[in-house]
Amino acid sequence: MSQVEAPRGRTCSRRLRPVALLASGVLVLPVLAGCSSGEEQSRGKPPAQDISPADRELVADGGTLRWAVDTMPATLNTFQADADATTGRIAGAVLPALFTLDADGRPQRNPDYLESAEIVEREPKQVVLYKLNQQAVWSDGREIGAPDFLAQWRALSGKDSSYWTARNAGYDRIQKVERGENDLEVKVTFTKPYADWQSLFTPLYPKDVTGTAAAFNDGARTKLKVTAGPFRISAIDQKADTTTLVPNPRWWGDRPKLDKLVLSAVPRDKRVAALAAGSLDLADIDPSAAERISYAVKDAGRGGRPLAYGPGADKAPSAALKSWAMAHGSDEELAEVAQQARKRAAEAEKKYAREQSALSRYEVRKSLEPAYTQLALNGESGPLADDRVRRAIARALDRKALAEAVLTPLGLPAEPPGNHLALAGQAAYTDNSAALGEQDTQEAQALLADAGWTPEGLREEPAKAGGEAGKPEENGKEGEEDGKKTTGKASAEPSSRPSAKASEKKNDAASDDGLYIVGDDKPAAHDPRSGSRVTHVLAPAPGAALRSAAVRRQATSPADDAAGSADKAAGKAADKSGMAGAYAPRGTAAPGGASAGGALGKDGKPLSLRFVLPTGPGSEVLRTVGDKIAQMLDRVGVRTEIIKVDDASFFKDHIASGDYDLALYSWPSSPFPATDARPIYAKPKPASDGSLLVEQNYTRVGTDYIDQLFTQAAGELDADAARDLMRRADARIWAAAGSVPLYQRPQLVAARKQVVNAGAFGFAEPRYQDIGFKTAAAAPKQ
Repeated sequence: MSQVEAPRGRTCSRRLRPVALLASGVLVLPVLAGCSSGEEQSRGKPPAQDISPADRELVADGGTLRWAVDTMPATLNTFQADADATTGRIAGAVLPALFTLDADGRPQRNPDYLESAEIVEREPKQVVLYKLNQQAVWSDGREIGAPDFLAQWRALSGKDSSYWTARNAGYDRIQKVERGENDLEVKVTFTKPYADWQSLFTPLYPKDVTGTAAAFNDGARTKLKVTAGPFRISAIDQKADTTTLVPNPRWWGDRPKLDKLVLSAVPRDKRVAALAAGSLDLADIDPSAAERISYAVKDAGRGGRPLAYGPGADKAPSAALKSWAMAHGSDEELAEVAQQARKRAAEAEKKYAREQSALSRYEVRKSLEPAYTQLALNGESGPLADDRVRRAIARALDRKALAEAVLTPLGLPAEPPGNHLALAGQAAYTDNSAALGEQDTQEAQALLADAGWTPEGLREEPAKAGGEAGKPEENGKEGEEDGKKTTGKASAEPSSRPSAKASEKKNDAASDDGLYIVGDDKPAAHDPRSGSRVTHVLAPAPGAALRSAAVRRQATSPADDAAGSADKAAGKAADKSGMAGAYAPRGTAAPGGASAGGALGKDGKPLSLRFVLPTGPGSEVLRTVGDKIAQMLDRVGVRTEIIKVDDASFFKDHIASGDYDLALYSWPSSPFPATDARPIYAKPKPASDGSLLVEQNYTRVGTDYIDQLFTQAAGELDADAARDLMRRADARIWAAAGSVPLYQRPQLVAARKQVVNAGAFGFAEPRYQDIGFKTAAAAPKQ
């Protein structure tokens, strides 16, 4: 499904993750042993794979599988910044992966390369000993060994700036790499503990690639002379937009079933036609394409055209009769136009029927991707710099309804993610959303009122030069009655507004060091060239009351660590009081106008947020979800100005540059959240030139304490302790309300019915040597 995902640094095999989904990026905690039934329940169940599994003896030998990819590989080096999903797919088939992900998204030792891998020393230094499969060799016949590990460490350690690397995480903690007792052992010593050591050396490149900067930077971009996977690269045809992989003759494991694996670059909006033409066997598709294939399967044998679907299927009998009358009428010019239109419609229907007949040879395999779509709230400046406004936005959202709108029509489970760092089924998953709280319209309105956004705020006069804000006019008349203009300043404070001292106390309890917000209160000016605008505006309700009389709950503030955090409350999903700071102070009432759909304002300025959405093919779901969110925010008095931009500019020109208030894009999950999620939630730092260094934290919201928790988790070798640190970090991320996970992305794959062991993989990584066709007769002719 083509939606926007945020680009991320490390790129390897299925672990390659684009940093938002228009560019490329990714996330492991150690596997937990002896989990209780309560822990299993808190992690939830991972979505089932849908790959038409078959034992190897039931898979035919031979055949060519044509697999659609989005683009030709920008580089074959997964550790470069422009590596993409195609880079990762190729790497997974042709290079060593020491650990691969299983159906639960957990790293498992790959026996094709490793006999064992374990921590053999913890004090005074962490030492990991790899024992290699004695049959593992590169395609040139050389044994895989310590020289390859050593060269990759040196290339990725960050100590040599001549290597153009995207990330150094983990490799920068290594002190030395050396040969063990024999050639099949590699000993890696760390300068400080590193919990995510299983993420390293995957994929593993030969020393031919990583040994010199020239080979690393340029040599591995377009060719890999030496590989060590079940497949090798046969040809990269830029004209045909194909990359062809063939079996590696020196492969020592289970032999690949396919004769060829062809990766064809086919745009998402062209895939239905390519499938119908029979030029693809496997392709990720969007919901509309999935619906067409489902209709085609149901309609098989009935002429290729299902009822109420396809060109002209929705034409009423009266419209059809009118079209016929015009085509056969006395007005010759009008009749000719009508006849041409009817001819084009008939040709379109025939083409559609042919395509439907061909599409019936496919089926849709579906699961949930290891990625979630979020609402991102830019906290750098403007109204969203106030954490109360961000929390109000989050509390206004019905996440369950949004997830159901996307996933229920596809027959997929629609449970909103309760974690930013892991998804249901993964070892690190616990539902920490109670730290923010569930959807609550009154609570959202109260938070906005506490932040000073009220219906009366729209009528306040801004401060004038040399005078006070809202100073009465010279006639001295304030608040004239009988519908006359009010010139005096209307109070934006509710009668139950807490004292300054009470507000200060609440804010102290809300966070240990405060949210990192930079910039003034004015949102960045919008460049009119960036896209079209659609504004959602409701006028203030006339005669709306200033406040309702509702009394809000007081947040609890337990302290279970030196930082004075509320982690204990956040960690208990049953505790509905939530994290301190997630609710409006006691006595704060919701503005009455908001409940009636009235707009809110402060100092005469309306509360309006710029909601940036992509317009490209495959982004229809995001736009639909965006419209639903806008309607939800309307109910609490928040107005949204929807700005639609091209996919090409969405991430670079808006998300990465901070030119947005609200946006929808996706983040992938990973088994290594302490390493891979850290840059996404790291507290931004001021640069020497006055700019802001955000790493991959495009919401610009973070705290020192969240950073500390990530640092501790990355160095914690005890699995239970590491998971608890990640739980506490995630609870803080929820409370900061910089991003709100909405739903796990659907994974829809069109597969020729004879294809086995491939489709919607879910968390797991493909086992390329097992992919093939059911029988030799079912394999496409070459």
